[in-house]
Amino acid sequence: MSPAPPLRVLSIATLFPDAARPNFGLFVEKSLRALAAQPGIELTIVAPVGLPPFPLSLHKRYSTLRNLPRIESWNGLTVLRPRFTLIPRIGARFNPAKVAGAVLSAVGNRSFDVVDAQFFYPDGPAAMRVADTLDLPFSVKARGADIGHFGHDPATRLQVIEAGGNAAGLLAVSEAMRGDMADIGIDPAKIAIHYTGIDTARFHPGDRAAARATLGMGDAPAILTVGALIPRKGQALVIEALPALPDVHYWLAGAGEEEGRYRALAQTLGVGLRVHFMGPVANADLPQLYRAADVVVMPSASEGLANAWVEALACGTPLVISDAGGAAELVTSPVAGRIVERTPGAIAKAAQAILATPPSPADVAASLGGRFDWDRNGRELAAHLRRCAGH
Repeated sequence: MSPAPPLRVLSIATLFPDAARPNFGLFVEKSLRALAAQPGIELTIVAPVGLPPFPLSLHKRYSTLRNLPRIESWNGLTVLRPRFTLIPRIGARFNPAKVAGAVLSAVGNRSFDVVDAQFFYPDGPAAMRVADTLDLPFSVKARGADIGHFGHDPATRLQVIEAGGNAAGLLAVSEAMRGDMADIGIDPAKIAIHYTGIDTARFHPGDRAAARATLGMGDAPAILTVGALIPRKGQALVIEALPALPDVHYWLAGAGEEEGRYRALAQTLGVGLRVHFMGPVANADLPQLYRAADVVVMPSASEGLANAWVEALACGTPLVISDAGGAAELVTSPVAGRIVERTPGAIAKAAQAILATPPSPADVAASLGGRFDWDRNGRELAAHLRRCAGH
């Protein structure tokens, strides 16, 4: 009996790392690497690169993107990187059609069994167009802001809902994300929960004092936020909590538009010497940083199921997070941390409670219960796509 033919997957990923942005969409890459490692999977990845129209595309900020190869091997995955015209600020509604055109031009006459979109917008409506052209089924995954923002923005909402309605199957990063999708009119019966993975060979508990010494963080109690410095992530609330947390130092890993305002806020509140802006931190350095912190504090206005939450717990560091996205699916006991209101007072009170009685890092890591594993992630994605393709 001859073996079953491989499942030929065309995966569209506008969030995918490249030489200019090595941390951009890193968890999409990890999931697709896990998929490619499954038996009977033949994977083609198209990671379209958006550039503004000429002559804006010549600006130096886009030079690294212009110079990306059109096709390359990225950590063992073959990635096609066609260009599409991106209209900054006002062009979001046009991006799916432009992405679809770029994908179709890149794949030429290759044959596939199913189209996979790794983010709901613009990838989902783009996959719908590609799948319609190639007469294939398609799947879309929702991760957070793709539903929280694009699913409600009048310029993009209808395309999100249409893609959800036409997809052969859908994925969500958490139960809460599935609820958010249902709230905008997407059939929850079509949505499977697909938790992220974690590399436990890297993200695991370790010696906190040694990690601090390596990073030069000193001995003071340390709280940490990992994420872009943007209003939605809520770092301002943590800075405003610091007057009620004497001697506690706050470390911010990430960059973004709010850095100047956050620095000014820290000075105004008299806590400037206790607030440390680290800039972007390479993924390879994150385990050490999580281990060095006493508490990871992330009072986001919205999330799907933040990768940083899972990474922190895997390293044995408890969380103080807002009731956003899949928070309640992670913080299931005081050992894992606290879910709090998005106020400085609530953040300070929760951080104080954890600092006063810190849980064992091993117990914190054990709270994940083995739910977050890349091989499982890859197996589930392969099985889902086979169902969508009728294999």
